[in-house]
Amino acid sequence: MRGVLGYTPANLHLFKKAFLHKPDKVDRYQGARNNERLEFLGDAMLGMVVGEYLFCKYPGSDEGFLTKMRSKIVKRKSLNKIADKMDLMELLQYYNKDVRISPSMLGNCLEALVGAVYLDGGYYRTKRFIIKKMLRGGYLNIHELETYDDNYKSQLLEWCQKHNKIVTYKVVSKYKQDKRDRFKVAVIIDDKEMAIADDYNKKSAEQTASEKALLSLGVLQIAN
Repeated sequence: MRGVLGYTPANLHLFKKAFLHKPDKVDRYQGARNNERLEFLGDAMLGMVVGEYLFCKYPGSDEGFLTKMRSKIVKRKSLNKIADKMDLMELLQYYNKDVRISPSMLGNCLEALVGAVYLDGGYYRTKRFIIKKMLRGGYLNIHELETYDDNYKSQLLEWCQKHNKIVTYKVVSKYKQDKRDRFKVAVIIDDKEMAIADDYNKKSAEQTASEKALLSLGVLQIAN
């Protein structure tokens, strides 16, 4: 655990709990036995620390830019990538031997880990962990994010407004996979179905479907 955190934790049980994935059905009392509560706390800490970091890093930038940058950093896709590069999958698999682990669980685990760091070492240790290990640890290129726009739903909406078209989203189906809800979403432009995507999160499915639609329309180019 020291290799991940950069220090030896005082309360090891907190960090073990950070890697305990919630079962299919969890009531408000069972939530204390897995990483759900730590995930809630870590999410709040990430938003605060990343917001403060960006506020200081970009003194001349307006609220809109800072908000978009924070969103790019703390969103689930980014956290999944950071957690993967931090090799958290190995620990997640170790503490969940009877659970089928998917890469989408990594971001939740990272948030729970941040929550554990806060309870174990307080605000300043958490701030140091987020900035040094996550933001400056080589897992994320913040300068690349400055011009990178992966809000495909927003891009598609702007394109449709520019070309006087109406875009809507429809949940085609909701089903279970790995004991979790999964959503299949279609993006429709002027009553024509342009693309379909599915994900464990409805908003993520909408983003992926929007990306596919933009590729189909020729607005985006497939990266080499």
